[in-house]
Amino acid sequence: MCTVTLSYDQNNALARRKLAALLATGLFEQTDCKVDTPEIDEEAEEEHRKEVEAFLYASKINMSHIIARYL
Repeated sequence: MCTVTLSYDQNNALARRKLAALLATGLFEQTDCKVDTPEIDEEAEEEHRKEVEAFLYASKINMSHIIARYL
């Protein structure tokens, strides 16, 4: 037995209809599967957050004189 994983937009009516039609053929069965999610390293997450904040701060400083011209 082989496994096929599908990703689709759950709000797309056509995608839902096609998936229902595929399952209705009886050739495929739907099973629950657990997706292995890597554990989030809190220290790395905090470092990333600080980098993003520094980037946004620098962007605001660098763009402030350009934006001020148009105000």
